[in-house]
Amino acid sequence: MQDQILFWNAVSLEANRQSHSGSGDVGVNGPTLSSRALAMVHLAMYDAYVGTSPGTALVSYLGLPSAAAGASTDVAIATAAHAVLSKLYPKQKPYFDAQHASLNISPAGYDEGFSFGMRVATTMWNLRQNDPGDSDDGFAPSFAKGRHRPDPNNPAPNNAPFYGAGSNCFAATRRWGIAPPPALASADYTRAVRQVRSKGIKPELMGTVSFASRRTSEETLIGIYWGYDGANGLGTPPRFFNQIIRHIAMNVPNPATGVVNNLEQNAHLFAMANAAMGDAGILAWEQKYKHNFWRPILGIREHDNSMGVVGVGGGNFNENLCDPCWLPLGAPKTNIKGENDFTPPFPAYPSGHATFGAAALHITRLFYGVPIGNFQPDNITNGLTFVSDEFNGVNHDSNGTTRPKHVRAFPDGLWQMIFENGLSRVFLGVHWYFDAFDLVPNALNPGGADGRDVAINEMDINVNAAVPTMVGIGGVPLGLAIAEDIFANGLIAANAINHP
Repeated sequence: MQDQILFWNAVSLEANRQSHSGSGDVGVNGPTLSSRALAMVHLAMYDAYVGTSPGTALVSYLGLPSAAAGASTDVAIATAAHAVLSKLYPKQKPYFDAQHASLNISPAGYDEGFSFGMRVATTMWNLRQNDPGDSDDGFAPSFAKGRHRPDPNNPAPNNAPFYGAGSNCFAATRRWGIAPPPALASADYTRAVRQVRSKGIKPELMGTVSFASRRTSEETLIGIYWGYDGANGLGTPPRFFNQIIRHIAMNVPNPATGVVNNLEQNAHLFAMANAAMGDAGILAWEQKYKHNFWRPILGIREHDNSMGVVGVGGGNFNENLCDPCWLPLGAPKTNIKGENDFTPPFPAYPSGHATFGAAALHITRLFYGVPIGNFQPDNITNGLTFVSDEFNGVNHDSNGTTRPKHVRAFPDGLWQMIFENGLSRVFLGVHWYFDAFDLVPNALNPGGADGRDVAINEMDINVNAAVPTMVGIGGVPLGLAIAEDIFANGLIAANAINHP
């Protein structure tokens, strides 16, 4: 019998892809609600496994009593996954029905497994019914300098301004937060402006950059490689991180057994990773709208005091830091010909990409034996290569040109992925480097003329700050804190921290 966790994980990722490709499903799209959906499905499968496996040491997430004796684990997992998916993505129910019917599950313990799987699905659904949606009804933008407003080149409603602050966490036991971003007048902020002004610029405007190094071809590739910005045919970042974890789970020996994961290990790994991303979507968005920090599309165009809604005039115009016509390379509008690449419609700080990636990939590092508190390169991906759907030789850019296939290796392991994913958003021009991470003292100078901006060993990760729930600068330490919290404290819904 095939691994039901891997089977329904694949079905869930296809549902995510289809929901961003015209399926008509609502309430499951964008980074926040897609991470919520994937967390619900995988935690339901986890509980279906736990409740039908008397010998397991794992503890029920929902706190349900075990299933009747003899209940089929495969049936319980399939039933729970199918039921939750069908509620989340009702337009795709015929697809889920077909996948469920294709399973060749033994009839032994079927009724008992089915009954328990339905109980898990219903309990999971009821648990998350009070989560806010992603509407911005009732939200007013600030016109102050440094505050987020919609992308002037691609205006769109603010995404999920109330979701983070109004949602209970899935598994994190603390309401993790981050320090404020650098002040607008600070040297750190000036360096960040110079860096993204040159590294994130739209290609046809590169001739305006004379004060710093321009984006290289590989940096352009890195920016797009990690995209998945709700793209047609691709879906969202949580889908890509699941694809990475699938590849590892199917090919890397588990340190406890020396062979690839069994059903229990996959149930645990994918539940932890998706719960961590579910909490990343909640806590990152809570912090985004708390700090309400502007994106480069506004920060560069309106940097000078004479610019913007509250511009005051006077002084000398600094063209190295302010360009009123600046545009970013942009988050890729993959598979939608003729549309502008864009800046995501929510505040910059912290980066959701950086938080999702650090949470999911650090959980995976911990699962494969990296100690808690270790923020150094690892060897988990040795011998593996990864293909992003942004560069799979099939999908095309917004000009209609098919991108080539790119096979990428990560010699410094999942830690390199965490770093590269965070920095990729600078190369698209949609984030500042501090949206992902701080820099160690005496680090290379972002925005310098030599092209050497930030290296993997220059991230400053301060998860043990003076305030117990404050974890430093950017989305990477926020994601790391979420991952270590969940890995240390387990998957127990009753222990998850509620919203204020």
